[in-house]
Amino acid sequence: MSVVCQNLKYLRKQKAWTQQEFADKLGIKRSLLGAYEEERAEPRTEILEQVSDMFRVSIDDLLRRDLGSQKDNFLEKRRQLKLGSARQSAIQFVPVKAAAGYLAGYNDEEFIEELNTFTLPMLGAGDYRAFEIAGDSMLPVTSGSVIVCHKVDGWEEIKNNETYVVITSREGIVFKRILKNNRTKAKITLVSDNPQFEPYGVEMEEVLELWQSDAVISKAGQQSRMSVNHLADMVSHLQDQVSLLKKKLKD
Repeated sequence: MSVVCQNLKYLRKQKAWTQQEFADKLGIKRSLLGAYEEERAEPRTEILEQVSDMFRVSIDDLLRRDLGSQKDNFLEKRRQLKLGSARQSAIQFVPVKAAAGYLAGYNDEEFIEELNTFTLPMLGAGDYRAFEIAGDSMLPVTSGSVIVCHKVDGWEEIKNNETYVVITSREGIVFKRILKNNRTKAKITLVSDNPQFEPYGVEMEEVLELWQSDAVISKAGQQSRMSVNHLADMVSHLQDQVSLLKKKLKD
């Protein structure tokens, strides 16, 4: 088998894609991809360019290097280089445009490794992730801000009335304050800091991931411009909301 044909098959299997799935991504028929992998046809230049962009590997490497060999395992070397160069914990960044893909790939190691990363000097070792948020439900944290979080495993680790990025099968990625019902572990209440948004309950079985917020990153001048009176009204209303919810949870 020629090197390029072997590499196409190797890269496809690294993503656990079927021939049909890979062919769909390349915009070609499955039978043509099969012909490439079985060395019955040579991939065209535009196909090589697509694969090069998709896997971040040069066309020259596709044509000349056996990416899957033990001596020259391209993806493994890239993974080790990324891990070895990190002096601090790498923080994977999930932008709004990647939110839909994250719901499908949050548990896929290959997908997570392809996310852009950054580090923050104030954070030590740990499992961190950063999410760009949209909407005004958590004002004064504005739409477009990035919430840096650490992973929380399960109901027991949730701190009452703290802010979290909550990943659910129904709501997707949301940034909310969590209230726990100490009488049951089956449900949590998500509360917005903006009183114009009503609290709502979420079943724990719907929760895919929980990330407790550690830092908020926003662009200079992006902060919401609110009067002191409006902010005071907001805080007062929020306190009333929290008190009412706590009372309901105890009943």
